[in-house]
Amino acid sequence: MPLEPGVQAPDFDLPTDAGGGASLTALRGKKVVVYFYPKDDTSGCTSQAKAFSEAKGDFDNASAIVIGISKDSVASHAKFRAKYDLTIALASDVEGKVVEAYGAWVEKSMYGRKYMGIDRSTFLIDGQGVIRAVWRKVKVPGHVQAVLKTVQDLA
Repeated sequence: MPLEPGVQAPDFDLPTDAGGGASLTALRGKKVVVYFYPKDDTSGCTSQAKAFSEAKGDFDNASAIVIGISKDSVASHAKFRAKYDLTIALASDVEGKVVEAYGAWVEKSMYGRKYMGIDRSTFLIDGQGVIRAVWRKVKVPGHVQAVLKTVQDLA
């Protein structure tokens, strides 16, 4: 069953490219934007990560933390961050447990071939760990601005 606004967000504790970790429990009291993306250093994922990084100051001003999650390794995330000078946290979910818990692991189709992959999706979680907004099948252009506006509107 897909996660919807008003539902408690599944907790997670994942390693990040910066050598630390990202834990929803540790971020209690802050707004958290969690976005799932398919793969480091691909065109759409790069555009999205760069857009979130460029808006980091605005998210900081709104007391929100942004965390990108994919199934890529910590080493891959570190290279991705360095290559594009990214400023947001990138968490590694190699086993895919968090991706699945958030309903972002879905069947996809390309050129008639079906396969499993990450659905580009974003969740806004409030300081009590409750999901306040969900974006699925995200199109990158304009998405970060829409998320930021929702974060700023969340009292």
